Amino acid sequence: MESFKVMNFFRKTIFFLVVLSILAACGSFVSQYVLGMDPCVLCILQRLSVLAVGLVALAAAFFRQASKLGRLFSALLVSVPAVYGAGVAAYQLWLQSLPPGSAPSCGAPWTFRLKDWPLFDWFEPIVRGFGDCAVPDYLLGIALPYWSIAYFGFVIVLVWFAWFKTK
Repeated sequence: MESFKVMNFFRKTIFFLVVLSILAACGSFVSQYVLGMDPCVLCILQRLSVLAVGLVALAAAFFRQASKLGRLFSALLVSVPAVYGAGVAAYQLWLQSLPPGSAPSCGAPWTFRLKDWPLFDWFEPIVRGFGDCAVPDYLLGIALPYWSIAYFGFVIVLVWFAWFKTK
């Protein structure tokens, strides 16, 4: 009976991360389509990392969590897109810290890069954005990459806390 409680806590944590990722992705879309912020290439990568965390967490929620190895595998899977997203956000913060005009270009917009892919019309609203990576946008007075780092850091800490607690 004790192993059921342990498994249940880890699975609840994973489902919480799914919900948190959905909320974070919705916030990203609201900031673009309601508040009028224009995401850059790196912002789109962070958005895709948030969606990847949610999808991987959803898949991991259905893995066998009764064994320590199963929970370790789930924690590692959830951590990979979170670490990548935090790295992209940290790189964007570095770009934004450079003097104006000295930041390198962050590349062609994703809509240009992916326009010939099949089903592009379906996923185009997710990758639409032409913002400048070196120009910060703010929410509550804090640059958006800091919010991304906070989200990804919270995901990593929470999933590993749950793993250690159920170890």
